[in-house]
Amino acid sequence: MRQSVDVLIKLFRQKDLKITPQRRVIFELLAEDDSHPTADKIYQRVLSVMPEVSRTTVYNTLRELVALGELTTVEDLNESGTRYDTNGNYHHHLFCIRCHALIDISRDFAGVELSPEETAGYQIVKSHVTFYGICPDCQDS
Repeated sequence: MRQSVDVLIKLFRQKDLKITPQRRVIFELLAEDDSHPTADKIYQRVLSVMPEVSRTTVYNTLRELVALGELTTVEDLNESGTRYDTNGNYHHHLFCIRCHALIDISRDFAGVELSPEETAGYQIVKSHVTFYGICPDCQDS
């Protein structure tokens, strides 16, 4: 679930993590973003509001939010790398192969499990389904 800025500030303070103006801006931008942005897109958006922010501050804040369970990562959908998901509820994704839009699907896909033989000894810790297609906007262009 997307947390409010106040909840994120409280959580950081509980973990003895500093609340800087830069982090507050990062929290605000993430609280209103469901586009699954990359770290670089987040950095560019923060930079437009706060030109003195460093890339390191953005990356460290994202890493801390992931460690606290407030963000999850969506890996390797395209060349731009890791994207960040503000929706903490269990869900899946729909990805446009043209414009790289990524949207959430809140549906359980029953039967998408591996048998003990298929796991090949792996201990499964996470799974999700991603559907790849062409979004309506890209179909029209």
